[in-house]
Amino acid sequence: MRAFRFLPVVALAVATAVIGLATVVPASATSSRVDLNVLVVTDGNPWVEGIRQQLSAEGVPTTVIDLTSSSRATITAAFLADTLADGTPHGHFEGVVLPNDAPTQLSAAELSALSGYEQTYQVRQVDAYVWPGANTGLSAPTWSGSFDASTATVSASARADAFRYLNGPVTFEGTAGGNGSYGYLPTPLPDNPATGSHFEPFLTETIPGTSTQGTLAGVYTSGGRQQLVLTFAYNYYQQQFRLLAHGIVDWVTKGVHLGYWRNYFSAHIDDLFNANSRWSQVGNCTPGEGDCVGTVPATTPIRMTPADVTATVAWEQQNAYTLDFLFNGGPSLDYAAANGGTDPLTTALLANKNSFMWLDHTYQHPFLGCVQNFTVVPWKCQTDSTGAIQYVDQATVNGQIQQNIQFGQANGLPFRPSELVAGEHSGTVMLPQQPNDNPNFLAALTQNNIQWLGVDASRETGQRQIASALGVPRHPINVFYNVSTQSDEVSEYNWLYTSKANGGSGNCEANPTTTTCISPLDLTTGWANYVLPMQVKITLGYVLGNDPRPFFMHQSNLTDDRLALQTLTNVLSTYRGWYTADTPMVNQTLTDAGTTLQQQAAWQHSLTAGSVTGYVQGGVVTVQGPAGTTVPVTVPSGTTVTGGASFGSVYGGEQSAYITLGSAPTSLTVASALFGTAPSAGATPSTGIALASYSIGSPHEVRRNGNAVTVTDPFGTHVLPGLAGKPAEELHVGGTHHHPYQTPVAQTKK
Repeated sequence: MRAFRFLPVVALAVATAVIGLATVVPASATSSRVDLNVLVVTDGNPWVEGIRQQLSAEGVPTTVIDLTSSSRATITAAFLADTLADGTPHGHFEGVVLPNDAPTQLSAAELSALSGYEQTYQVRQVDAYVWPGANTGLSAPTWSGSFDASTATVSASARADAFRYLNGPVTFEGTAGGNGSYGYLPTPLPDNPATGSHFEPFLTETIPGTSTQGTLAGVYTSGGRQQLVLTFAYNYYQQQFRLLAHGIVDWVTKGVHLGYWRNYFSAHIDDLFNANSRWSQVGNCTPGEGDCVGTVPATTPIRMTPADVTATVAWEQQNAYTLDFLFNGGPSLDYAAANGGTDPLTTALLANKNSFMWLDHTYQHPFLGCVQNFTVVPWKCQTDSTGAIQYVDQATVNGQIQQNIQFGQANGLPFRPSELVAGEHSGTVMLPQQPNDNPNFLAALTQNNIQWLGVDASRETGQRQIASALGVPRHPINVFYNVSTQSDEVSEYNWLYTSKANGGSGNCEANPTTTTCISPLDLTTGWANYVLPMQVKITLGYVLGNDPRPFFMHQSNLTDDRLALQTLTNVLSTYRGWYTADTPMVNQTLTDAGTTLQQQAAWQHSLTAGSVTGYVQGGVVTVQGPAGTTVPVTVPSGTTVTGGASFGSVYGGEQSAYITLGSAPTSLTVASALFGTAPSAGATPSTGIALASYSIGSPHEVRRNGNAVTVTDPFGTHVLPGLAGKPAEELHVGGTHHHPYQTPVAQTKK
């Protein structure tokens, strides 16, 4: 049970200020125009920064006001709106995001201007994290505490609105009573017909010790304005925010914005037909891979069996998911030659070839970068007498690409010859040993018309041009290439992620910015209790980040304990428990993933250049910019291309697509007008709206010191030590995630 504290309601008399509304040009329901741009006012705290990051990840245009900057823009009526030459009232922002309902850094005049603008143009506001009170339609809280490991209910009204993509409850990450989250559980105040005030809960939990439902998030409607109010602290990376993040974006924009959102998950399995070296628990290294010091007994290579193929096909059918197999054709023939002319694994794979996607991984999986020198540990690049790095020659690289293409075509594998992932992602930069791409590798890419090249996302995260190809970073899942059992996985995990004092390599101590040292895990229970859930969490963190980069494991992980299938099962089942059926994971080919990255980069360039604009006028969305520009657009269900068919494709209960602009503006027709309507019935704008501010009697104060956030309120002082930083989760230790291969040779069967 998480810790909590009660406080009598009568002790929380919160002072408020009534701020008069600024004068804003009245908006006509049929003529007002509102730009597709979100105003983000940030004080740098992790909750508002989390929303800003989500807007950026989806490609939503924003104007950011940094409250910590002395040169920031002043929010005035003229900053928020103007009148076009033809007399049309023109709102500059379709939504507003604030750190709380009334940031202390904003003047009364600025808050008044915002209130007036939102009311006049019917623009919504997000209050990223508030102290609950009457000013946000809530009672003063009687409970505060940690929400870690708790489960919140998403209300029917939330699912009927912007959070329609959620399938079930929202579970907070962490352990019960932990210091990863903190917040309040107030209850909505009664409706006030005089001001049209109503609070609609979106996210609730039972207040501990009672049967009453407390509110963590909801919509407060009053005085012709709507605010999405959140009563707990969070950051961009936390699971609870990842689940809510798109809904917050969708709510504040009323479902109309430039931007595109998908949850991508493509799983690559490397080294099919090949074998992988096996980890040695005795030597804490991988014999034959150049990382063992002294004499370490040999280990048996790991290679799939026909039974593993059967199990993997059955798994795909049960889970409605297709794996992408990266193949090395050479070992298939080598194994057959060493075993009487047949290879049962090859027979089984080819018999089920149409059950998988396939991708060229070179013929024999050699290292295609520099010539490696294994006389030292770790290896280094061979140099000539002048000190220049020696590289694998073009003929070798060319042969590896072409022979594997020929193997795939001869055996009818449904692969794409313009895609390539070199063995070990070699050929391109590999620090610290190889600071540049192998020029011979680059020439071979062009010679073979390779258009998409997989690279290691733990070494380079962004897309770049690599000769004729565009790079597609792939995320490593920390199920190691050289293990097939839970025990070996945990043994290697302990070696990489524990200190020297605890028997580990000390790599976590040497790389504190990328890894966190852990206590040694039990070889029997460590996989199920720690490694597996950690990899699922890390993987889903990327999946929920609008990130199309694929993930990879190895064929060694499909045999023995089948660690890959365990990992994938948990990723898929967890995701499908969270999301509705019309919000599926998008499983892309390398070409599709690369194209998505290319579109995202191009759109970011257009945003930076400010070359594309969009606006809503009445029930029509208009997008304009240079002809040929590709623009992502998201709109509500039922939207049509003006005068034509339904727009885009359906995902998460809304419609979206990348469109290519022509010489004339593109227009879309939504089901109803969204902005600039008359104020809500019963609103009394002339009397103003009561707003609370941290500087006007609020008992709630937030301070940041490095990654730590301290919240001080009537319940006490609460420190969230890592809330302003990235999660301390182990992804990899640079190049040690994927140990260097040597050129594969024929092995006897296991």
